[in-house]
Amino acid sequence: MSYRTRFGKDNSACDSGNAVEGSGSSKGPNEVSNDFDHEIAQLTKHRSRPHQLLSQDMPGKSRLLVSTMKMLVGRESNHSGRGRFSSADGCHVLSRYLPINGPWGVDESTSPAYVSQFSNDGLFFVAGFQGGHIKIYNVDKGWKVQKDILTKSLRWTITDTSLSPDQRYLVYASMTPTVNIVNVGSSMTESLANVTEIHEGLDFSVDGDEDEFGIFSVRFSTDGRELVAASSDASIYVYDLQANKVNLRIPAHSSDVNTVCFADETGHLIYSGSDDNLCKVWDRRCLITKGQAAGVLMGHLEGVTFLDSRGDGRYLISNGKDQTTKLWDIRKMSSRAMYPRLRDHDWDYRWMEYPAHAKTLKHPNDQSLATYRGHGVLRTLIRCYFSPAYSTGQKYIYTGSSDHCVYIYDLVTGAQVARLNHHEGPVRDCSWHPLYPMLVSSSWDGTIARWEFPGDDQVPTLERPRARRRRGYYNY
Repeated sequence: MSYRTRFGKDNSACDSGNAVEGSGSSKGPNEVSNDFDHEIAQLTKHRSRPHQLLSQDMPGKSRLLVSTMKMLVGRESNHSGRGRFSSADGCHVLSRYLPINGPWGVDESTSPAYVSQFSNDGLFFVAGFQGGHIKIYNVDKGWKVQKDILTKSLRWTITDTSLSPDQRYLVYASMTPTVNIVNVGSSMTESLANVTEIHEGLDFSVDGDEDEFGIFSVRFSTDGRELVAASSDASIYVYDLQANKVNLRIPAHSSDVNTVCFADETGHLIYSGSDDNLCKVWDRRCLITKGQAAGVLMGHLEGVTFLDSRGDGRYLISNGKDQTTKLWDIRKMSSRAMYPRLRDHDWDYRWMEYPAHAKTLKHPNDQSLATYRGHGVLRTLIRCYFSPAYSTGQKYIYTGSSDHCVYIYDLVTGAQVARLNHHEGPVRDCSWHPLYPMLVSSSWDGTIARWEFPGDDQVPTLERPRARRRRGYYNY
């Protein structure tokens, strides 16, 4: 029986409705934001709150979790009038069962793990290692290796990978202008670059551009026809896969662009984050006439390492080297940026701890809705994400951390709800299964670990990773 069938969810029942817009706030470490009443808080509650006949039997009851037993009784007695759980009902049940048990081992390498992501349907999991090795696991077949890829044209490390929406192709990037694309739908398990299979190189350099650059981030568009990439030459590139060429280069920032993504399925809006401390919004429909960003989001005091879109073309989160994750609404963006000088820039996140006094500093023009603190963003470009819409209603945000852990925060209250501790190196990337209460973390200690609720019947057998020699310091 499928996961969806077991819970009898009605996806059509999840409507945004008309929420009241309020004001947000930024809080200190683990501090609960009880006054966070922005529109996204109402939307999140609407997506993960049970039917009012179950949650409002008594005054104040709606603030408490409704028990699973009561939810099941309500479904059987048809309180909702639908005879089944709505999407919000299902999220209310599932979102309390966090993937915190374990960990169970997925794989281990002698090379640091840099990227790891589930496919959109959760059937496959992709992990990329510094040594040029990429593995695609079949989750439903006991994590069997579906594709074992040995890359080419690698400089220092795999910086990013992206699986196409139809799961036929995978692209991987390194510190070069070339992104390679592999047919992962072929029957061959081992893919040795240009020996057993062709890894086609997609050249992102523009005619006349003699400067060498690397690519930190690459993503497929929803329709699979384009790639968007963030580069070390302070630019954003959009590559047309059908025309086999770059069709757009945007001189986007004043420093390295570490992260980029499409805002929603239309592909019109692009979000970017840079070492110039800014997140920017780009509207491709206006670039021909204006040639500049649609808006700027200020609030980080240090470079932006990663950002993730909520998928609605309105909200996003970002990780910053100021040791924070921030939540943004692009309707609050500015037309120009301000660069306050709050401290001397003699600090390097690759090998220094963040100054204690800097943790209390605040951008005078902070436009973020909320700030989440507790994790560390040091050594490497730590990544953060919204939790899945299907099982949690995007109720949480989660992030890797340089202190070797994974942190999960409640989006609305800002409270830290879980801290997963196992690894012996920075957790650069992590991924929550789109349907199941399962999370996989990948670390510089070379291990890929799986966390679940409740987990299988076996006792976790993943051993502590061996201590590894500290490697060189690189901003990747």
